Amino acid sequence: MPEFLPFRGLRYTHDDLTSVTAPPYDVIDDDERAELTRRHEHNAVRLILPDGPAATRYSGAADLLTDWQDRGVVAPDPNARFYGYRMQYRDDQGRDRSTHGVLGALTLPEAAGTGDVLPHERTLPKAKSDRLALLRATRANLDPIWGLSGAPELGAIARGGRELGRCIDPLGVRHTLRAIDDPETITALSTTVATSPVVLADGHHRFETAINYRDEQRAAGVAHPGDDAILCLLVELVAEELWVQPIHRVLSAMPSDLDLRAILTEAARIEDLGGNTAHGVEVLRARMDAGDGFGLVDRLGVALVIPDALDDPDIDSARFERDVAPRLPEAVSVDYRDDAATVAAMVDKGAGRAALLLRPVTVTQIRAAADARTRMAQKTTFFAPKPRTGMVFRSLDLAG
Repeated sequence: MPEFLPFRGLRYTHDDLTSVTAPPYDVIDDDERAELTRRHEHNAVRLILPDGPAATRYSGAADLLTDWQDRGVVAPDPNARFYGYRMQYRDDQGRDRSTHGVLGALTLPEAAGTGDVLPHERTLPKAKSDRLALLRATRANLDPIWGLSGAPELGAIARGGRELGRCIDPLGVRHTLRAIDDPETITALSTTVATSPVVLADGHHRFETAINYRDEQRAAGVAHPGDDAILCLLVELVAEELWVQPIHRVLSAMPSDLDLRAILTEAARIEDLGGNTAHGVEVLRARMDAGDGFGLVDRLGVALVIPDALDDPDIDSARFERDVAPRLPEAVSVDYRDDAATVAAMVDKGAGRAALLLRPVTVTQIRAAADARTRMAQKTTFFAPKPRTGMVFRSLDLAG
């Protein structure tokens, strides 16, 4: 069963974390990286997305982390502990919500997809190679992966402990870090997590990268105990703790004579909903929310794509892989975005020739895929909000 352990966190030495934390690396574009860099000389983005020549980029991040430790910008906690983590936010329907989790060291299985840590998405090779280079250089888990657990007491334990720091991100999400260092609570937490498999929610690339790195270390005969685990935010697998959003597909570099609507009508019918306007997108999203189909945005406007097989259990990302992607020329580029309004604007401005707006998967579908040991298409789920990078780091050399 899953092994979830406390660790000695490496943390900033002040508790106002708003200026030094950052989103996860894979949601930061060039403009946001520049803004985070300007915000503070010690912002965590300098570690997770290091700048400079390719040959020295990752070693530069390692040198910077060492420099911050030497100067007391960050320092290790004296003892191993778990860290409670809370995100308070408002969803896109205006409801006040909270996600409660625990940050700890999740022991890695012998291989991805084996044991009781269950991935649910496939991964992209480029992202894994980038994260492997960074892990080799820094020997640190700089941002957590997400795991979902059926352990029933996890949410209650995550609410306890002493506050260590807090921040508010640009979206207004309030993040709070708490110390869980009572020995009995630590033991109870590890015990309850071991009663149920862990489903990976986010961070599949970093998870597989950590396994590859551990295997490298073993093969080289230099394995360290810290190499056997990864920093993980573990959240109880219940709908009230999770807000799952879709990831849409933006198509560019499409030949002018490519008729995407003709491709789609081979397995669906298309209902036009008007022009590509803010109102049109809202009407489309309302129909999608009602379960009528997924969305299309192209030069003709917005439309609802209604699959022929209404009882088809496949999720929209699987439909895209099965019915659309194989029919696209190799030159077509697929970009992944989570915001429908942004996607529609990209098509309107010509940054994308067309886009497919997908519907979110449910917590039940995620669990079913993991239980069946099958993986959804890459970029199927977007869990929101995102935990901030920099609330706590995990150095592989500070295990235990």
